[in-house]
Amino acid sequence: MGKLYVVGTPIGNLGDMTYRAVETLSNVDFICAEDTRVTAGLLNHFEIKRPLVSYHEHNAKQVGEQIINRILSGENAAIVTDAGMPCISDPGELLVKLCAENDIKVEVVPGPSAVVSALAISGLSTSRFQFEGFLSTAKKQRFEHLAAVKNCTNTLIFYEAPHKLENTLRDMLEYLGDRKISLCRELTKLHEEVIRTTIAEALAFYSENKPKGEFVLVIEGANEEEISPAETIEQAFEQVKELVGKGMRGADACKQIAKATGFSKGELYSMLVSAREE
Repeated sequence: MGKLYVVGTPIGNLGDMTYRAVETLSNVDFICAEDTRVTAGLLNHFEIKRPLVSYHEHNAKQVGEQIINRILSGENAAIVTDAGMPCISDPGELLVKLCAENDIKVEVVPGPSAVVSALAISGLSTSRFQFEGFLSTAKKQRFEHLAAVKNCTNTLIFYEAPHKLENTLRDMLEYLGDRKISLCRELTKLHEEVIRTTIAEALAFYSENKPKGEFVLVIEGANEEEISPAETIEQAFEQVKELVGKGMRGADACKQIAKATGFSKGELYSMLVSAREE
């Protein structure tokens, strides 16, 4: 039986590639890559000649089984992503899960991480943080996600693409309020930039200036003094109405608030229905 190596690669600056990563990629039987064109460029730079297998979110189930069978037959494989650590907001996590289910040994070859790198230079609290990945493009899931982390006191970290940044900042301002935010752009690359500001000021800036490059958004957690947990079901119902007013479906809002407050989802929904009938 072979082994799977989870190999971190640079998030921008090729000088961040580790000796161990080069050695590992040079010695495995094949490399699973998110975008084989991107990985081919990396391998060529380090003069690594290994077969590539295309493995991404659209073919993960089918190709994953093929990869597992090859490892079970004795081949060693590595998995990389386009930039940074595989398996973080990445289909590589599914391959690692398959390995665990098949008792295949998985070894990590750590490398740069945009999440930790952005947090380290954000200027915000690093003692406790939550990585939230990308917000959904679907409004329902997007609003549910933001509502779920609204009262979290940990520092929050999100990924975002430039063409969605303005809408994301607008939704964050509405759901989270105006908090401190560090927008980390093009980390380790030539035009690396960190803007430390507030969500409202960031929204105003990027409404006038087109965002460029991939962003990591680091946002301060909720202030405990500002969190007002519902002590009565009437207070919980006011929170339901607030979420519904922002576009969330009634049933979803009741479920979200019931989970946060401990009050009955059924009772909250009955109150919502009654209010609509009045």
